[in-house]
Amino acid sequence: MDQVTVASFRWTDYDGVLFDLDGVITPTAEIHEHAWSELFADYDFTQADYLEYVDGKPRYDGVRSFLAARDITLPDGDPSDAPGDDTVCAMGNRKNALFNTILERDGIAAYPGSQATLDALAGDGVASAIVSSSKNAVPVLEAASLGDRFDVVIDGVVAAGLGFDGKPAPDAYLLGAERLGVDPARTVVVEDATSGVAAGRAGDFAVVIGVDRGAGVDALLSHGATFVVADLDELLHDGADR
Repeated sequence: MDQVTVASFRWTDYDGVLFDLDGVITPTAEIHEHAWSELFADYDFTQADYLEYVDGKPRYDGVRSFLAARDITLPDGDPSDAPGDDTVCAMGNRKNALFNTILERDGIAAYPGSQATLDALAGDGVASAIVSSSKNAVPVLEAASLGDRFDVVIDGVVAAGLGFDGKPAPDAYLLGAERLGVDPARTVVVEDATSGVAAGRAGDFAVVIGVDRGAGVDALLSHGATFVVADLDELLHDGADR
């Protein structure tokens, strides 16, 4: 089969699309990065750290990954830990509280190109779902007026309840395809994080689209993206062949 490219890609060639949320549909990655930066303010946390260690990963995995990079070890604690700094879970819970404060204060809206893509898919009858590592996916969708757009939402709450490994493991994406009723071999994954494109590739999905919101074209390609775009509006074609 010929390699799929930006020029040859058509959404209607596939039965379903699985979207990451943060950084793909909504610019929540900016809120997440801000919250992580506040959480790790005492550790000289940078955007490069965000992209390398926490972007696209479940929250507690992100805490562990970043602390390990700084040779810091904390006890895991328990998800019920109060927000704080003495356990991995406490730090993750503090990051979540920071995120929700910023979301409530500033609100969120879908990227225009992503909103147009969702509208086109709905018009063409192509099924779509959200597959996000975030436990805040539902509140974010509600804040962006997208709460009723997706019949299937696989988020961090669902993944944790099932004991799934986080991205780059493909478990959540495979469950998304199953619940959407589509074959991964005829399904598209859309991701902005290296861990996410790696998950799509590991799941043997038909096409894994990388959206470069800062991770870098080369990094996304090397982790498994079929091709990379700067915005999903690059894949909107006029007429029935879109």
